[in-house]
Amino acid sequence: MNAYIKLAKQTIKQYLQTGKIIDVPEDTPKELVEKRAGVFICFKNKGQLRGCIGTFLPTRLNLAQEIIQNTVSAATEDNRFLPIKADELDELKITIDILSEPEKIEDEDINQLDPKKFGVLVKSENGFKTGLLLPDLKDVNIVADQISIACQKAGIDPYKDNFLVYKFTVERHEEK
Repeated sequence: MNAYIKLAKQTIKQYLQTGKIIDVPEDTPKELVEKRAGVFICFKNKGQLRGCIGTFLPTRLNLAQEIIQNTVSAATEDNRFLPIKADELDELKITIDILSEPEKIEDEDINQLDPKKFGVLVKSENGFKTGLLLPDLKDVNIVADQISIACQKAGIDPYKDNFLVYKFTVERHEEK
C-alpha cells in the first residue's frame, strides 16, 4: 500500500474509532512532510461516491497534514452524504489527488483543456464563488460539460456571470 493511502487509512480508522485526529506518524515518508499542495480525498463504498472534500491550494504545513485533515473532512463534512461510520471501514476505497498549482486560462485557450488530463477551477470575478472539478471523471468527456459542472458547483451562471477558469493536473493515488 502506498504511503498516501496508508496515511489516509490510518487517519480514518483512528478518527472513526476514537473521534481523535492523528498526529503525523514518525515513519511518514520525507516527501509527505516536506511538500505542500492542495489535496482532494474521495471515498467510495461499493463503487458509489461516499464523500469527497479537498483543498485546491495548501492550507496546512505539509502534505501529510493536508491528507489527514481532508480525510476527516471528506468522511464527516461532505453535506451531500451522511457521515461515514466505523462499520463501513472495510468497504471503503480511497482516492487521493495531489493538485498542481492552478494556472489561469484565457478565453482563447479554453480549447487547450482536456477533461481527461486537466481538472478545472472556476472563480467568480469577485472571487467569492469557486467550483472545482477533478480530471478524468466518468462521463465527463467534453470541456464545456466540465466547466458547466464546475460552475454549477460554485453557483455561477455560465451564461450570465463573469468568471475565471483555471486548470490543474493531479497526481492520483488510488486504492484498488
